[in-house]
This record gives sequence, C-alpha cells and structure tokens, in this order.
Amino acid sequence: AIGDATIVAHNAGFEQAVASLVAMRGAEGATLGRLLSTRLDEIAALAERAEKAPGRKPEAIKARLAEQVATLLSATERFDSDRLHQEAVLLAAKADIREELDRLASHVGQAKKLLADGGAIGRKLDFLAQELHRESNTLTAKANDVDLTNIGLELKSVVEQFREQVQNLE
Repeated sequence: AIGDATIVAHNAGFEQAVASLVAMRGAEGATLGRLLSTRLDEIAALAERAEKAPGRKPEAIKARLAEQVATLLSATERFDSDRLHQEAVLLAAKADIREELDRLASHVGQAKKLLADGGAIGRKLDFLAQELHRESNTLTAKANDVDLTNIGLELKSVVEQFREQVQNLE
C-alpha cells in the first residue's frame, strides 16, 4: 500500500507541474500578444503609407487617366465621348482605396481592443485576420501604381504573419 506521505508528495508534484504549465502558458500568451500587437502596428503603418502614397493624389490619378484616354483615342478612329466618360468614371472608382483603408483601420482597432481585453479571443481574431486579408487583397488589386502595389504586397505579407500567429491562440 502506498503511504500517505507518498500520496501527498505525488499531489504536490502534480500541483507544481500544473502551476508551471499555467505560468508557461501565461508567459507564452503575453509574448504572443506582443507579437500580434507589433503586427497590428505594422499593418496600421502600411495603411498610413498607402494613404499618403503619391499615386493616390487626384493629380496622379488624373494624369494616369489622361494617359489612358490618349492611348484609347490613338487606338480607334471613332470617338464616343459618353463611353469615354463612363470609362473614366469606372477607372477613377477602381483607383479609390478609401473604403479599404477605413476598414483596415477599423479592423486594427478592433483587434487591439480584443488583445487589451484578453480572454478567449482566438476565434474573433481569426475572423479579423480574414477581414484584414480581404482588405489587403482588394487594396492590392485596386493599386494603380507601383508604390501602392508594393505597399499592398507588404501589407499582405504582414497580415499573413498576423494570421499565422492568431492560429496559436485559443
């Protein structure tokens, strides 16, 4: 028969192991929280760079549209001013990434709040990671110059790093 002293020693060892596990998971969670927060800061900084990109300025969009119009006019003998106006409006709308930038900022804010509040946030952050991915894809697809394309690609990379870290949460 196992003596009371042996049972107490085993229980103490078990309790120590559980306490160590809880401490280790807490430290891991804190580190993961810092990593996720850093990625969110990077996403916000890239969105700010996209916001300030010279290619977003109305003059740059107008110059690109003028260039495309000139190319279109030189390629055809017929000139349909209504059709040209429609195409210009479509191109201008496609170049506008305002909604994507607003949504990125909103998602970053929501994710930071979740991190600050703590608790079981893995699924919510996973959803926000998907939304960040969607917005970064749309921003990249709408990019109308090399700078915005590069920012979009960088953004996609950081969002993917964020998503991978989120997979480690509960």
